[in-house]
Amino acid sequence: MEQRHLGTLTTSALGLGCMGLSQGYGPPDDKQSIRVIHQALDAGMTMLDTAMSYGRGHNEHLVGRAIAGRRDQATLATKFGIVRHADGVQVDARPERVRSDCDASLARLGTDVIDLYYLHRADPQVPIGETVAAMAELVEAGKVRHLGLSEVTVDQLQQAVAVHPITAVQIEWSLLWREPETDLVPIARHHGVGIVAYSPLGRGLLTATLTEADIAASDFRRSDARFHGVDLAANQRQVAALTQQAEARSITPGQLALAWLLAQGSDVVPIPGTRNPDRISENAAAADLTLTAAELAELERAMPRSAWSGQRTSFAVPVTTRKTA
Repeated sequence: MEQRHLGTLTTSALGLGCMGLSQGYGPPDDKQSIRVIHQALDAGMTMLDTAMSYGRGHNEHLVGRAIAGRRDQATLATKFGIVRHADGVQVDARPERVRSDCDASLARLGTDVIDLYYLHRADPQVPIGETVAAMAELVEAGKVRHLGLSEVTVDQLQQAVAVHPITAVQIEWSLLWREPETDLVPIARHHGVGIVAYSPLGRGLLTATLTEADIAASDFRRSDARFHGVDLAANQRQVAALTQQAEARSITPGQLALAWLLAQGSDVVPIPGTRNPDRISENAAAADLTLTAAELAELERAMPRSAWSGQRTSFAVPVTTRKTA
């Protein structure tokens, strides 16, 4: 698979978002999930994206089991800063807990170094520069190779890069959600920061296979306006146009959606997630597709940005009374 550069980090053009293997889309199936991860590695999708919060550590354990004996084939990315408890979730990115959170992730992943370590959410009670400074100490200690940020504002990104080089910013970006193109993407590029796009298939909507039962079964889709009422109806019309364009190219709608995102720049690495091993090959094949400027313009005419409808789920996480992890 084509290799791309996120700052100074080289990785595959497409990666695998592992969150859904542990939460948000039904009960986990570890045996099948490990098959999914192995097939991703076999297809050249080396970027594996997880987080300490996914399944309250389950996802990191799962990824660690899957890469045992294959660590050198994976670009391992994980995150800290969102803490899940039995009774809720909160942001806690105080500098004094950064090292212990990292050590816990290393143990769950069964590795001695993390390739890309993200701040999952900025802590509104802590200046982001202080958190990034603590993360930089992990690089100096050899525990982490590169630093990243997830779901930050333009101001937060600029404050962070003033403290330490940031390799990648992770954002939701797809045909369904294009808001980052307005501000965060240009600023990231100005600072030489790569872009990792999660939910590049619009939480499944852009595959044109989503059913009402799929929406009802997912915590994320149930709470997202884009999957309900008039917003969903408008978005389904867009997906119908996507499907027509894909059929004309003898590819699937999902492949066309990924190819569109890959065409947005060589510094973009989408990380589609799936629980279906068969979907890995379909997604990986999208990396071989090249869209011309004329084809991209035609897609914009067929599915204008202004015609997608609905606001996504709020990604703010509460900061409550501090708890120890």
